[in-house]
Amino acid sequence: MTKLPLIPPPPQDIPEPGFVVLGRFQPFHNGHAAMITAAENYRVNNCPELKLIIAVGSSNRPQTLTNPWSDKERIDMISSWLNKVNIEANIVSIPDIEDPPNWVSHAEKYHGKSGIFFSSDIQSSELYEISLWPVISTSLIERDRFEGWRVRETARMLSTINDDDAIKMILGQSVPEIIIDFLISNDFLKRLAFLGEGGEPVG
Repeated sequence: MTKLPLIPPPPQDIPEPGFVVLGRFQPFHNGHAAMITAAENYRVNNCPELKLIIAVGSSNRPQTLTNPWSDKERIDMISSWLNKVNIEANIVSIPDIEDPPNWVSHAEKYHGKSGIFFSSDIQSSELYEISLWPVISTSLIERDRFEGWRVRETARMLSTINDDDAIKMILGQSVPEIIIDFLISNDFLKRLAFLGEGGEPVG
């Protein structure tokens, strides 16, 4: 098992089974928006009795260029978008354990036991299928364009620019406008300039 701390710890009461979407959301981008929209449409039409649950992974990772935003900050990002598009969901944080065979049993303590798992990630889907979860697989729209590292690198290059309109024009190609506004208003882009080696501004 990993030495990473279990932050947050599992809730005392395991949640009811739900319709689970899992991601890191570093940051929340248009690919995530499309996936959650598709998940909600499927849930409403096929299993409306299940609550939509958005699981935010890597809640216990230290801050790096790969993990620049905390789980709370990512939850706030997602919540702002959900409110904008009028989708209701429970959002939970799940810490990493670096133990794939035991991931699902670990995650169930946070998002509930066997409901339905909705994902565009092949590896995650296989883990849930092995654990006898019903899995709905979907393709991520323009996966190459919306890969998290590409979005973070674009955001990093914009982190030292003090032109909000330019940031919105460039980052808006991959990130919802309300998320960009959230990042700018909280100075969450500027931190990327100082997450290079040695703490010096990058870009």
